[in-house]
Amino acid sequence: MPQRHVVQMSTSHASYGVCVLGTEVFLNTRRCTPKGATSFDVHATSAVTVHITHSPMTKPMINSRWPLDPDIEVVVTIDVTSRTVNDNKVKISYYGREDNELSVAWLYLTCVDVSLDVDLSRNGRVKSKGKDKAKWTWGPDGQGAVLLVNCDRDSPGAGGTDSGQVDIRTTADLQDMSVMLLRTQGPSAIFAEYQVVLHVSESDADKVRVFHAIREDSHPHYKPVLGPGKLSYVLDDVGSGENTFYVEGLAFPDLGFSGLVSFSASLLEVPHKNSPGTPIFTDTVVFRVAPWIMTPNTQQPLEVFVCSIQQGSDPNKVFLEGLQVLLRKANCKLTICSEVETRSDRWIQDELEFGYVEAPHKTFPVVFDSPRNRGLKDFAFKKILGPDFGYVTREPPRKDISSLDSFGNLDVSPPVTVRGKEYPLGRILIGSPLPW
Repeated sequence: MPQRHVVQMSTSHASYGVCVLGTEVFLNTRRCTPKGATSFDVHATSAVTVHITHSPMTKPMINSRWPLDPDIEVVVTIDVTSRTVNDNKVKISYYGREDNELSVAWLYLTCVDVSLDVDLSRNGRVKSKGKDKAKWTWGPDGQGAVLLVNCDRDSPGAGGTDSGQVDIRTTADLQDMSVMLLRTQGPSAIFAEYQVVLHVSESDADKVRVFHAIREDSHPHYKPVLGPGKLSYVLDDVGSGENTFYVEGLAFPDLGFSGLVSFSASLLEVPHKNSPGTPIFTDTVVFRVAPWIMTPNTQQPLEVFVCSIQQGSDPNKVFLEGLQVLLRKANCKLTICSEVETRSDRWIQDELEFGYVEAPHKTFPVVFDSPRNRGLKDFAFKKILGPDFGYVTREPPRKDISSLDSFGNLDVSPPVTVRGKEYPLGRILIGSPLPW
């Protein structure tokens, strides 16, 4: 449940506050009610809408004033961003039994807009003012942004995957990331007094990394601001405009991780320079990290990897010649892995499995390296990982690898319907030891 933004009213001095476009501000009138008062009324400038919440038994008086019942609350909203500081006014007048005005409480409000936005509708565009941004649902009619694990290697000279780098070395790397926009609007003097903070929970921080796009000397710079060890980021020099962030996934959905990751932007009131801020508004968005999807062998082949074994008692030269003829007819690329590269390990189906990751803005293949780790142990990492070709591997919690951990024991069916339920991506098939 969102935190209520409450402003304390006073009849001894004017109150000042900041609210966010379209959000509710609750006016605490309990402490400022003068002795002998029996009723009150509320007036405000044109941009302010006043809501009086009350029980069904409480009715306004004949003169449109309200009795001082404890169940009554005064709530205001503003739907127009302020042009100047304190340009919205609310006046609460208190009256005695003789209808005489006893005292007045004034509130001056400045309205700003703070919005954290992502590709909520999954059409490749970031739109503002989406509803239920903290909600993620599956399906073609669902909503919520998608995030890719940045597991390829676009950066030249990088030792591993791009997600292992804490900087962005090439603009091609940005294409694998999802855009998140922070939009702010309002008088710049207000943002000098209030903080805008981007933050992520500690449980999600090791699953993602966020870069802030900043222009320095007319050149773009991408500053890592959230991720492992970085839970919050205070924006400097916030005014009316947009701040662009690029988000990359660091971990696939797995046991203990559903794939959902949330980010929030908060407007903080900071009473003193070194004191912790009090949030008066928070906007939250959610991403789901795209899973690794295995491809069935019934799909049209794009590239075939095969091992060449020329030495020993069982060379496969004839097999390779026949395969080359077949793949020319299929117009498919053939990659023959030399015996030096494979270290005489011919069982490439046991070592790796191919799949892909997909988001509205980007799709690329990902090779899954098994924990089998024989002669082909380093082949996928050294020879397949590259630009727009990702890599992932998993090691079992214990080091006792069996033949069941080889990927000749892992496959996926074509799209299938089982007992009336459709599996459009097929079903994972994995063997088990005998007896069943």
